[in-house]
Amino acid sequence: MNISMTRIQAIFKKDYKEFSRNYAVSLMVLLPLILAFIYNKTGAHTMDTLFLPINMTFAVVTAYVQCCLIAEEKEKNTLRSLMLSPASLGDILIGKSLFTFILTIIVVALTAFLVGYEPANLLLIALALVLSTVFYIALGTICGLFAKSTMEASIIVLPVIIIFSLGPLAMMLSSTYPILKIAEWLPSSQLLLLAEALENKHFMADIVIPIITIIVWSLITWFITAIIYKKRMVD
Repeated sequence: MNISMTRIQAIFKKDYKEFSRNYAVSLMVLLPLILAFIYNKTGAHTMDTLFLPINMTFAVVTAYVQCCLIAEEKEKNTLRSLMLSPASLGDILIGKSLFTFILTIIVVALTAFLVGYEPANLLLIALALVLSTVFYIALGTICGLFAKSTMEASIIVLPVIIIFSLGPLAMMLSSTYPILKIAEWLPSSQLLLLAEALENKHFMADIVIPIITIIVWSLITWFITAIIYKKRMVD
């Protein structure tokens, strides 16, 4: 697969301009930051409360922004032109993801700072956060490929926001409702379990399993993304 940095850079610049002009989308960036600030002021410093704004960032910033950027391309009928251009699948997917990736890393870092989270192992947590970003970008891309407009994208991405950002809360209720134990395997829950393990005495499996789980989620979602994208090319 040929990758052109020039094409990727051009797509990145276009996404940045579209994002800066769409205030309804760009204002969503403030939501997890406000929540993190409030949590910090209330003195809530359990791992669950520390990671709620971080997991919300992935849902309401990463997935939502990515979904809206893709949907806006479809609404303006420019996505099909992009698909039929000389840009390769890699150029388009990387280019359409790069802005969201950088935005997410910045917002996650600010959210962690505002909420007062200081990881016991910064390297492993950073790795898990990057992998989570990759997963949520793929999820947002899938939602965007199904949406026909930015307004529709806002609705389609709602289940992602509810299910994935609130996964750890569902996990806490699993003792009462056993069916909710499945929430333990969501990337948001695995991220929380990893952070908790690093703060306490842990085994190697406590570290490896969450990271591998997030990687598997990422690979599956990006594989599905590629299939849906190629299908949209011939529709």
